[in-house]
Amino acid sequence: MNATDSMNTTLSRQAWLVVALLVPVALLNYLDRQMLATMKTSVMADIPGIGVEANWGKILAWFKWTYAVLSPIGGYLADRFSRRHVIAGSLFAWSAITWLTGHVTTYEQLLATRAIMGISEAFYIPAALALIADFHRGPTRSKAVGMHQMGIYCGVILGGFSGYAADSANHGWRWAFDVCGLVGLAYAVPLFLLLRNAPRDESESHEARPAPMAAMRELLANRSFLLLVAYFTLPALAGWVVRDWMPAILKAEFNLGQGKAGVSASLFWQTAAIVGAVLGGYLADRWMRQTPRGRIYVSAIGMSLIVPAMFGVGYAPQTGHLEVAVGFLILFGLGWGFFDCNNMPILCQVARPELRATGYGLMNLVSISCGGFADYGFGALRDRAVPLFGIFSIFASAAILSVLLVLMIRPRETEIGLQPPSH
Repeated sequence: MNATDSMNTTLSRQAWLVVALLVPVALLNYLDRQMLATMKTSVMADIPGIGVEANWGKILAWFKWTYAVLSPIGGYLADRFSRRHVIAGSLFAWSAITWLTGHVTTYEQLLATRAIMGISEAFYIPAALALIADFHRGPTRSKAVGMHQMGIYCGVILGGFSGYAADSANHGWRWAFDVCGLVGLAYAVPLFLLLRNAPRDESESHEARPAPMAAMRELLANRSFLLLVAYFTLPALAGWVVRDWMPAILKAEFNLGQGKAGVSASLFWQTAAIVGAVLGGYLADRWMRQTPRGRIYVSAIGMSLIVPAMFGVGYAPQTGHLEVAVGFLILFGLGWGFFDCNNMPILCQVARPELRATGYGLMNLVSISCGGFADYGFGALRDRAVPLFGIFSIFASAAILSVLLVLMIRPRETEIGLQPPSH
């Protein structure tokens, strides 16, 4: 084996080690979010100041709005300086805030901790996905992102089981947050020691990483990037509501306990999302061998599955059968996996490497801001007894528009001169 082959083998191992190290962080990030949604009844009973559904929606929304506003900043810092340091610092902050959440006593304190949690998480996803894209240049990019997203789905699944802890006389919802915070702190140390940034290409100069306003101008002048932002945003409205409200919806509509409602609302569709992410990543990477639009086509197929799923989820309570709701959630999860594993890879086809974390941060800014309004609006509509079918029909219509938007994106070569490691 010559020196070049040896270097490529080392890079290949590092590339998959990065994915393996980041999967637990992704799991923890989404475990925290799903726990709050699953244990809603216990939290509201323990903190009576929350009161109405709209206030609960505001708690969910403030997390997203803080997360959204700071995502471009977190992304820019990861592009400009060190993705590794941004990721490790985010996990330290996440762990401390998760532990604090288990010790709040008032509505205002819970609102504050969720808003602060948005700060820590804003620095993770853009940096993590950009780091994975740095190591996986081309033939394994969608698969690698899909593997990372599996950590997210597993976190949601585990969070779905937290309803049993909330109902337990020996544990409770506060215990769950305490444990997760301590686990995160314990993992942050080995993560920082083992994680590495990707080696920079020798031809890249420091000036290739632009100043904040220059980065913004370059991205906002890119038509395909703007289309991707819109495409990324519209399905996320449904995604956030399904994650945040589905346990409460199933509990109310099918008269379930918190434990069964949480599991039913997360286990099946997130398992389907894992299948979708693995299959969608594999298909996208293979399709890219025939056409540079391969990832776009796979993502559009996933979105086409989400459309009937949203109509079905909204209609399911009228059937009186939980199995119908779960079936449509499984269809939603399969489509979501196809969509989710290809967003960063598509971004890599329209934005150069030095702008990817910033670009993903901007995508989060728009998507999650709108997701916050969707959460708050959903709670307000539920207070006014608007039928579920009517609410989810809006999300289905947004998904239809998304299919058209993604097909309008025109990929281009953004990594001229960068050779992927041998896999």
